[in-house]
Amino acid sequence: MLLSALTETGEMMSLARVVVVSAVMQPRGYWGDVRDQMHAILKLCLIPLTVSCIAFGLGAPGLQGGNIYSLFGIPERLGSFFIMASVREFAPWIDAMIVAGVVGTAITADLGARRIREEIDALEVLGIDPIRVLVIPRVIAVTFMTGLLVIFALVCGVIGGFIAAVPILDATPGAFLANFWSNASTQDLLGSVIKTTIFGFFIGIICCYKGLNAKGGSIGVGRAVNQAVVISFAVIWIFNYVFTTIMLGLYPGIQVAR
Repeated sequence: MLLSALTETGEMMSLARVVVVSAVMQPRGYWGDVRDQMHAILKLCLIPLTVSCIAFGLGAPGLQGGNIYSLFGIPERLGSFFIMASVREFAPWIDAMIVAGVVGTAITADLGARRIREEIDALEVLGIDPIRVLVIPRVIAVTFMTGLLVIFALVCGVIGGFIAAVPILDATPGAFLANFWSNASTQDLLGSVIKTTIFGFFIGIICCYKGLNAKGGSIGVGRAVNQAVVISFAVIWIFNYVFTTIMLGLYPGIQVAR
């Protein structure tokens, strides 16, 4: 089991290297497919991302955190809390989870079905590189769109917190926003975008790898989809912990609530 996991990790890293080298050395011929993939990702993820971020922002950090602040008579301080809750943590996390669960599964199923139907083998016989035709556009699109969608996720998360603080907990709208912006920092906002962009790259590589290596008929494709999502989630959680730890170590000032 451990040897198989290490082997797959090495093969995924090798695929990532091939994708990056090929995309950088020959940056032509796939941007039309990238545009189409980005448009498809936007259509698939926009509504689930909106509902999830607003609902989560209203629920856990909004109402629960707001109730704690209300005990001290300062519900407007929830605005400062949402820098940590939404910008730094749950908006990037929800963004990556939705992209992996919605787009990643679609990528794995599509490539897996092509592998089972021997379409990828046919491309190789014709001298067409399946990495450039099928993998690179998907990886680039997922990488860019995950990073871009987090900006929308941040806004939706803060809207959820605003709903919890102002209409429900009777905070002043101006005070909520003033607390939010007084604690907002370039490091937090830029770090959130960078982190989720890397999330997207991991999701694209993992899902493409699992799709390309699917075997065993339709049951094998389903198994590959399940494995791709589970591995993507695990990698996101681990990398999120490492990235946040490094960020807090490099910029300890962002931990101070103003």
